[in-house]
Amino acid sequence: MTLRSPVTRMTLRADTPHSLTDGEARWPVVDGIPYLRAGSEALAAEAVAALDEDAADEATALLLAENDPWWDEAPPPHDVLLSAVREKDRLSLREVMDRLGWGRVGTYFAHRWSDPTFLAGLTLLEAHWRAPESAFELACGIGHYLRALSRAGVSSVSGADVVFGKLWVCRHWVCPEADLLCFDADAAWPATPAADLMLCADAFYFLREKAAIAERLREGAGALYAVPHVHNAGAENHSAGAAARLDELRALFPGAAIYDDAGLTEAGAAGKPVRAEMGDAPDAFSLIGGPALGASALPCPLLRPEDGTPLRRNPLLTDQGVAWPSPRYEEEYGPLATYGRPGVPNTAAMTEGVAPFVRTRELLDLPERW
Repeated sequence: MTLRSPVTRMTLRADTPHSLTDGEARWPVVDGIPYLRAGSEALAAEAVAALDEDAADEATALLLAENDPWWDEAPPPHDVLLSAVREKDRLSLREVMDRLGWGRVGTYFAHRWSDPTFLAGLTLLEAHWRAPESAFELACGIGHYLRALSRAGVSSVSGADVVFGKLWVCRHWVCPEADLLCFDADAAWPATPAADLMLCADAFYFLREKAAIAERLREGAGALYAVPHVHNAGAENHSAGAAARLDELRALFPGAAIYDDAGLTEAGAAGKPVRAEMGDAPDAFSLIGGPALGASALPCPLLRPEDGTPLRRNPLLTDQGVAWPSPRYEEEYGPLATYGRPGVPNTAAMTEGVAPFVRTRELLDLPERW
């Protein structure tokens, strides 16, 4: 993939193993992740300077301090971020997110594998599965979907996010095999991604340049594009972003199939066919379109991992019921949660007998260092 400067639009080339240049400015590459975030040229230069001095840990910690425009908390002290970098091989996913100061976002990421919204997205893909060979996810976060797609047999997975720290966590804890790129989707794109499946999950409502981004998702899709969980502007929700209306989504994604997100969650948990019925004011929409749109006739491994896959009981489940990580989390996800039955084993191997527990998100295929 050809990369261009988000500032000058000139082609970038590697001038060292840790940096790219267009002949005027230099951009850092840390752990194989090019950092090309428009508006952060000063930070990029500082990181490159540290890399030039063979201080890769310092450069990484500098980039980890930056978050997205919606985040409203100060970053942790530099020495705390530096400790996260230097101790990454022994920290769990939850521990490193705590070091990075992610708070409620860290809680969301830690338990996203069982969120009803994540189940809805997997169900959407399952219903229209075309066994893609490649997938690209915009605003991929720490790589939940990238990991699921990779483990479902997608041979090439790639993702982009505006927050370097999320990609760094993806690299070391969630989906090491993914190709990753840091840039701001609302600014000039340093690349033109294309894949069999183009994805933007639980993030489209955060993006300002919706029309231009929708066009890129549509045009880059060799088979399908999917935009799961877009908050509805006509309903009360917990979104910090800019929710969208149904008519707006229909105009941005002509011909797409649009579902009530909650209906997808229900169908996924029950293993039933999805239906395009829409309530009066859904909390969120999910949509899918592209040249290969249609009901799937192919087996989909997203909600049916390979036999023998090690599974763990949903960490939110105890012998007494659900232990919510916070009142906010319970308020947002509790009403649609599909888990909670007593007697779920602590560990299991994937078999037909436990498959229903996977669909209800009571047994999960979590990263090894969760």
